[in-house]
Amino acid sequence: MARADLRPPENERSLGLEFYFTGAPGVPGRLKGTADDFRVNEISSYPRPDPEGSFTILRLSSRNWEQHELASAIARRLGLAPHAIAWSGTKDRRAVAERLFSYRGAPPAGDLNLRGVELLEAYRARDGLVLGHHFGNAFEIRVDELAGPAPAAVEGYRAVERELRDAGGFPNFFGAQRFGEVRPITQEVGRWIVRGDLARAVEVYLAARPPGGAPGVGDAAREAYAEHHDAARALREFPFEYTFERTLLEHLAKGHDAERALRGLSRELRLLFVHAYQSLLFNRWVSRRFATGIPLSAPVEGDRILRVGREGTVRSQEAIPVAQDNLPECAELVRRGGAMVAGPLVGFGTPIEAGPVGELLRGLLDAEEVAPTDWKLPKTPEIASRGAWRPILLAVPPLGITAGDLDVVFRFALPKGAYATVFLREFLKTGASS
Repeated sequence: MARADLRPPENERSLGLEFYFTGAPGVPGRLKGTADDFRVNEISSYPRPDPEGSFTILRLSSRNWEQHELASAIARRLGLAPHAIAWSGTKDRRAVAERLFSYRGAPPAGDLNLRGVELLEAYRARDGLVLGHHFGNAFEIRVDELAGPAPAAVEGYRAVERELRDAGGFPNFFGAQRFGEVRPITQEVGRWIVRGDLARAVEVYLAARPPGGAPGVGDAAREAYAEHHDAARALREFPFEYTFERTLLEHLAKGHDAERALRGLSRELRLLFVHAYQSLLFNRWVSRRFATGIPLSAPVEGDRILRVGREGTVRSQEAIPVAQDNLPECAELVRRGGAMVAGPLVGFGTPIEAGPVGELLRGLLDAEEVAPTDWKLPKTPEIASRGAWRPILLAVPPLGITAGDLDVVFRFALPKGAYATVFLREFLKTGASS
């Protein structure tokens, strides 16, 4: 199991990924040297075609596109309202990703003519997409700049795989992409939204550096704004491709307050801020659970478990409380694979139970100076969150590992909500310190 001398790098620890689940050292290597090294195909529940349907479904392949930016670009290209495009799952920016989008209206007459985007299919359907309207994602990921020959790397990776399978899976952390792949700041914005300080939330999004001290994107313009707070001047200094920052600045330059400026962003993006903060707290809760010796693979009193459906999916709202009287049955259900131990995505409906796991959550929220009721968000109730539950350990999928001349290719599929980078960090342990 985990070795104390294998410590994740600071940028991971700042996002709550505070341990490795395996003690095998793995083999360091480089992920995402180019977008083509990271390929992901959405395994989707396709809306049924209907020639008379009022929605259009787009299946496309994109290279180096962030989800919200791509949706906005599609809307502009098709002459739709800025927030008209819907999707099921968020994909990595630095990747080649095949995915679905939907909108209400007719299919495009031709190609979308967007850089790095290939339209593969467009058809009418009766229903559009909603978040979670897919089963998972299939990955093909190339790792290069290996710390040793490729065949030896495969042997090291297989040792990690064996340890993960013996341990019952891998921690279901939220990966760095959840917080902003280029500039991981969304959880900090979400923190201040939840605490009701919208001016601070806007300030963080426009000017703050990511946690951990890493340089951010566009530091010169951001640092200048932090000093002068002149929104009109900042509009001249912020690059045009900083679409969301410029949206905020345009409102501020007109004299609008922070609440109105934030409402200029899509509801999906504002929800992302809140969800990112929930994700940070989940990661930290899992790390604290592990650090205190509470198992990830078996429930204890005060836990919640999620039943596993026939198709392998779970319903995040339908968590079963684990109490003294049903603990044996819940533990057996988890052992047989019929349920998973879950952790909280904190919202206004999240209970804080007595016992060890409840104390972990209470201590975490006290340190953050927030309470579950804060997620009612009275200033922005349209993005309030009741909360949900998320499996804390996922089974290791069937795994292909192939050695090339100077690289290794991983092939596997994960359920929706799981991160390939989180799975692979156990194998690479890149940046681990002793």
